[in-house]
Amino acid sequence: MDIADSARRHQEDEGIDDADIHHAVAHALYVGDDGDDPDKALYLGPDLSARLLEVVAVVREDGSEVVIHAMKMRTKYEPLLREIGDADA
Repeated sequence: MDIADSARRHQEDEGIDDADIHHAVAHALYVGDDGDDPDKALYLGPDLSARLLEVVAVVREDGSEVVIHAMKMRTKYEPLLREIGDADA
């Protein structure tokens, strides 16, 4: 998985680096499309220090992905994680 410079925008102010992005994707608690665009994947998962991140990747024609967005998960995504918890009950 490649990481575009746009995904690194929050590295300095939020302390998110490439290893955190890879970890969040590899250990995602939620994976789905990014709303209106089926060519984008949304990952919600923990970074190396267990902070939840939101990571958005563009799915290329060959199936590979490039991360274009990564930051601390916003509260608007919490319902997606709650749905997973409800499904497991």
